[in-house]
Amino acid sequence: MSKKKILVVEDEDNMRLLITEELEESGYDVDEARNGEEALKKFREKEYDLVTVDIEMPGMNGLEVAGKIREIKKDAKIIILTAYSHYKSDLASWAADAYVVKSSDLTELKDTIAKIINM
Repeated sequence: MSKKKILVVEDEDNMRLLITEELEESGYDVDEARNGEEALKKFREKEYDLVTVDIEMPGMNGLEVAGKIREIKKDAKIIILTAYSHYKSDLASWAADAYVVKSSDLTELKDTIAKIINM
């Protein structure tokens, strides 16, 4: 069985590295993007099983990125990562399959990914 491909969209280098390493250790094939533009370019070029998107990014924010990814591929699996839990009630949350509040413990993220990716 081939590895599931995940695109990690995160502008913060340390966080992006941490997420990428943890997901690779969990057996996923991971690509990274530093911003929305880079993420959309990669998403158009490759097939991904899931995309994690940080909300707070310079330029295009994560909700815009999620919306554009949905336009490209309607059934794309998207997890919004945010340091701010108040986004969970945001009206734009329809653009994502799940919201995970960011922390250095990635258990919730990995559990959520496993749940969504294996649906």
